[in-house]
Amino acid sequence: MTDARLFDDAGTPALELSGTGARPASVDIVGARARVSARLHGRGRTWRAVVPLQAARWGGPVLPLPSGEYRVEVPDADISGLTLADTALPGLRASLSHGVVSIAAPIDPVYVTGEGRAAIERRYVGGRREPLENAVFFESFYGRTAGCNPLAIDRELARVAPAVTRYWSVVDLSVEVPEGAIAVVEGSPEWWRARGVSRLLVVNDWLRRRFVRRRGQRVLQTWHGTPLKRLALHRPGFDPRRALAVVRESRRWDVLLAQSPYAARVLSKAYAFVGRPIWVEGYPRDDSLASAALGSETRRRLGIGDAERVLLYAPTWRDDRERMVDFVDAAALARSADAVVLVRGHTRTLLPGTDAAGPRVIDVTGFPDTSALLAAADALVTDYSSVMFDFAITGKPMHFLVPDLEHYRGELRGFYFDLLDLAPGPVVRSQADLERALAEVDPAIFAERYERFRALFAPRDDGRAAERVVARLLDQGFVRRG
Repeated sequence: MTDARLFDDAGTPALELSGTGARPASVDIVGARARVSARLHGRGRTWRAVVPLQAARWGGPVLPLPSGEYRVEVPDADISGLTLADTALPGLRASLSHGVVSIAAPIDPVYVTGEGRAAIERRYVGGRREPLENAVFFESFYGRTAGCNPLAIDRELARVAPAVTRYWSVVDLSVEVPEGAIAVVEGSPEWWRARGVSRLLVVNDWLRRRFVRRRGQRVLQTWHGTPLKRLALHRPGFDPRRALAVVRESRRWDVLLAQSPYAARVLSKAYAFVGRPIWVEGYPRDDSLASAALGSETRRRLGIGDAERVLLYAPTWRDDRERMVDFVDAAALARSADAVVLVRGHTRTLLPGTDAAGPRVIDVTGFPDTSALLAAADALVTDYSSVMFDFAITGKPMHFLVPDLEHYRGELRGFYFDLLDLAPGPVVRSQADLERALAEVDPAIFAERYERFRALFAPRDDGRAAERVVARLLDQGFVRRG
């Protein structure tokens, strides 16, 4: 190897490598959630490989690669001595050392240090403030995606009040934000400013870092699912520090959105959100499930034919492990069920995890919209995930794979109701049992239980939840139409 740089001849962010000797068959950079191949040039004594540091996934726009480390793979070539100083690029920061490309969000390194973070937080808390803008600051799953309820609210708000500025909090610029929205990278000066000047914040999880409400500023907490597993103050074991953190967090919220009266009761108590507004309007993220075209469009984006059987495996996360649970051999399930298996890890496993692979297996943990995956699936395989309450709207079969039921229910989290009593589909303990249930169980035997389940947990999901929520936001002056 003789050279490396981080722009191609057209100025596109790229890792450019050159070497002497026979041209390698391929040059790739491989990360946990993305793999990019080089364009190879030269056929003489020297060769050149240009690896784009951006890509399009699922038919979406070309964006910078997700943050993380990427191995440089060059068969039969020595790259151990290749180094490159940290270099600023549009949309990311990248460096290369000893055959590993490190990609980070495009934030000035001064704001990444403890001292820099403290300084910008002090400026946000106590500095001179700009007037509030007629703007909304959206955040979904700590900026790892631009999805869930905030996305549906964004889309409806853009339709009926296009003059409202929409900021989206993202961990880096690999996260696709809705058309017309402004991406702000967490921790950057732009992120702090957007959070400080927006009249309304719409979030689906806790507000991170320091938050100081300004006069006239409101927070809509949409949360991210109807709970089966115990939350917040209801989690096993009393921890005074956790209890204090829960109460402090919920006091930041002005309004809590709930999918159903059941969810409203549970969430209000779990977060000590008592005596304050709870809007029971259904879940905006489920509105799109009313569209028959969504499933076909999602299959097209994933390269799946309309006639293919599609199983979606979507387990929740576990408090005692970082990565997605591995209770399913997805390739074996695909063979047994003669289906394409979509593997959807929880967002908490997105960053530490790696993509599942295998024949007729597609890892969709990084896919931006879970509802689109629900629409594309013919059946759902889950465990304790709140996705069960969303999928119930489709009326399609559900299967519950719960090999760790006693541990999860008795030690790890606990339940608000007995899953065995209410589950609208087979509850199984092993992959072999799951495969038999998929092949042999007639979903019709669960029809009555399925209807009760939907009536209890999703009574208002009629395709118009976002419309109702945005109407209330405008009527109550959280934001203005123009």
